[in-house]
Amino acid sequence: MKDEMLAQPVMKWFMVQTLLFVLCLSAAHSLFAYQGGRFALPPSGSGQVQPPPAAGHPLTFEERGDIFMARKSYDDAVDFYKRALKQTRFANPIVWNKLGIAYQQLQDYAVARNAYSKAIQRQKDYTEPMNNIGTTYFMQKRYGKSVKYYLKAIKLNPESASYHLNLGTSYMQMKKYKESVDEYRTALSLDPNIFSQRSAFGTTMEARGADPEYYFYLGKVFASLGRAEEAVRSLRRALEDGFKDRKRILDDPDFMKISQNPAYMELMNNPPVGIKD
Repeated sequence: MKDEMLAQPVMKWFMVQTLLFVLCLSAAHSLFAYQGGRFALPPSGSGQVQPPPAAGHPLTFEERGDIFMARKSYDDAVDFYKRALKQTRFANPIVWNKLGIAYQQLQDYAVARNAYSKAIQRQKDYTEPMNNIGTTYFMQKRYGKSVKYYLKAIKLNPESASYHLNLGTSYMQMKKYKESVDEYRTALSLDPNIFSQRSAFGTTMEARGADPEYYFYLGKVFASLGRAEEAVRSLRRALEDGFKDRKRILDDPDFMKISQNPAYMELMNNPPVGIKD
């Protein structure tokens, strides 16, 4: 992809929700993985919400914290995760990560980062809290710092689609379009459904809102991979949100790859009217 095709103006933004920018708890945002976040435990162990205990099995403090997280009762989750940590003499990296996610949900990002750092101190190769630290910086619009931590997570776990997606999202916010598109393409090659499903590891950031430039570039990524239906869907969204440079679309080498696709031809011949807020 040529740099000159990528150096155009940008998007308003990406909003994170409870669950794909994916935290490493699992479920709703992994617990952040959840829209912004997603969780699941790798073999080394991650901050995943555990399944309900068997009947008759007394709930542990950690399990109670997981239940409160699922209920979005984050203050209560913090209380029980702290109790769980005290039981283990503050040695459990998974619970530290979950505690960070709870604080992140409370938008107490500095305290969340402290908890994530404690998790990393206790397990040096634990990538979920590295990713999650990146997400806290992203939420504060400190994109350069978020990139630093996403890169750390990717260095240790290059097969995580959600980490590449998050990195691409930060690059997009920084108007580094070529780098963003490259990361999105990598994310899709690792997980073809990364934009529609929650990832197994860490928090994932999702793009939302009226953002024509974002959807234009997302369409380019899909088109470059031969995924015409998704490319057309993204391009349609870009046009509906106000993308007006028809020549830029027609001259783009990625969209040329799907130029004979009937849905693409129909869209170009009959573009939608831009939707105003």
